[in-house]
Amino acid sequence: ASESRLYTFSPETTAALRKFRLSSSRVGDPQAVIYQIDKHTLEIAQAGHVIYMDMQELANDLPSHSPRYVLLSYPLTLPSGRLSIPYVMIYYMPVTCNAELRMLYAGAKELMRNTAEVGKVIEMADAEDLEVIAEKLGGEQ
Repeated sequence: ASESRLYTFSPETTAALRKFRLSSSRVGDPQAVIYQIDKHTLEIAQAGHVIYMDMQELANDLPSHSPRYVLLSYPLTLPSGRLSIPYVMIYYMPVTCNAELRMLYAGAKELMRNTAEVGKVIEMADAEDLEVIAEKLGGEQ
């Protein structure tokens, strides 16, 4: 667990991760937050204080040359008719980002996954893929 000594979460960030996970599991609309790593301090923190409910708006706010972690709670109806609210982490890694950033985010991926307590990690290189996220999660359109 050397990455847990390298990367840090502030107590506020840890509390915010827990609060988002618990509160987003009880809502009827998709909710997402963006997290980033500070290259100098190696602290993982929320990028701004926006909770996204619109996938297009989220896609527009993701940078085109820098990775991010996106925590997403996405209510959907399964083919069986049952409601499911998967809580996932989108590991957003655009093909245009540099090697230093790739290594920085790859090194913290499992730590972020475990700290956020997500059920699944979905890798994504293009923000436009958010438009079909329900398909990736297994719901009906």
